Amino acid sequence: MQEDDGQKQFHKFKGDVLDKVSSSFCAAKWYNATIWLGSGHTTSCHHPPRHAIQLRGLEENPTQIHNSQRKKLEREMMLNGERPKGCEYCWILEDMNDSERISDRVFKSFIYDKNELLDLKGQDPYGNFNLKTLEVAFDRTCNFACSYCNSSFSTVWSQDIKRNGPYKGFIHTDGLAFAEDGDKQYKYPDSEENPYIKAFWDWWPTLTESLQELRITGGEPLLSQDVWKILDFFNEHPETKMSLAINSNLGVRSALIDRLIRKSEKIKSLSLYTSCEAFGEQAEYIRDGLKYDYFLENCEKIMESAQLDSFNVMLTINGLSLYSLTDFLDQCMEWKKKYGANKPALSINLLRFPSFMSGLALPLDLRKKRKAEIERWYQAHIDNPLFQIHERESLIRLMDYLDTVQQPHSNSSDSTTAALDFKTFYQQYDQRRGKSFEKTFPKELTDWYKSIPAKSKSSFLKQKYYTLRSMAREKLNRL
Repeated sequence: MQEDDGQKQFHKFKGDVLDKVSSSFCAAKWYNATIWLGSGHTTSCHHPPRHAIQLRGLEENPTQIHNSQRKKLEREMMLNGERPKGCEYCWILEDMNDSERISDRVFKSFIYDKNELLDLKGQDPYGNFNLKTLEVAFDRTCNFACSYCNSSFSTVWSQDIKRNGPYKGFIHTDGLAFAEDGDKQYKYPDSEENPYIKAFWDWWPTLTESLQELRITGGEPLLSQDVWKILDFFNEHPETKMSLAINSNLGVRSALIDRLIRKSEKIKSLSLYTSCEAFGEQAEYIRDGLKYDYFLENCEKIMESAQLDSFNVMLTINGLSLYSLTDFLDQCMEWKKKYGANKPALSINLLRFPSFMSGLALPLDLRKKRKAEIERWYQAHIDNPLFQIHERESLIRLMDYLDTVQQPHSNSSDSTTAALDFKTFYQQYDQRRGKSFEKTFPKELTDWYKSIPAKSKSSFLKQKYYTLRSMAREKLNRL
């Protein structure tokens, strides 16, 4: 496909800035973080696996909730041109056939001052850096239990495990995410006793000066009192320079939606992010707890009444969402016609964990059919000015991914194992959640689903292999 002006701009930035620091540099390791305060975990963006924040020294250095030893080591690797393994999402995209695909490390660095990025080459990677963009979750309280989520991020998921026991029978260790209720990660049910939340509030006065953007996620943020404390701060300090963004599933009761709209009136720069990647009953199947019509109603209510810089829809592309993705994209384009290009702005993200839910878990012939459908939609909208540059690029990336990439991550299962675990999960999911895979999805997909055989003796040998490999890797990580 011919490169447009937006793509040229990103490629120029990569050459003029990122490549001059190093061939693997990404500013997110220094200036961006996602931090789960409830469990005490952090990562540099939403692609690398999260890791634990050390408690030792946290009281003296609250910036440790971002400046972890692992990130510091990976900063040094990047300055030396090495590729941290946890960042493989970008390496996979950059190593695809044409090698010119724009990866997320470009997008995540582009938002910062070019000269500051170039200066990082001469700075100590083991120093403590103040964040410029932060995504933070105070707890996991949530009213949804989406299929691709788990009990580490949703209290409803935790309740499922406590009530029905762990999901069983997986071959690959990706299934371990559905085996525990997550309580052992959440040792501080009272936020006032949580040392990670305390460190955040201790760092907060400095963060209010350094942050360009604060983004709040969950769980469901609108169910957290700490989040309303943040909103009160913005209402009481209208002069603050940082922008605020909130992730919400927009499935909470209307009183909280109305309260958010009222708070928005006194915030200088507010963006709202919500999530959906499928249409109608398929969306409700994937995102358990979602009432699709109520979701649409709240989206429109927010776009019409809240004072927002942008309203964003994040699409987490999984195997199931491919069957009504273009229908949902049609809905988003209808909204754009009514409210403008940024209402909604679309963020298309590729689900990699668990690997058996990835789009790559589908057999190649089904993936090619889904790609062809997405391609038809893309060609029909390519000249629409409401279809923005980054949205076009991410849709191209999705099509390339479905066609050329073989594994969603380096430790993912092979195609046979992925299919077996796919069926193992959704059979139990249907029983626990009162759903029906075969009644929800089209014949093309359900025929393949029904054709997946029962596990054989060799499947159990694979299960033992993956378990032993996982244990060995965990031991190495502790060394």
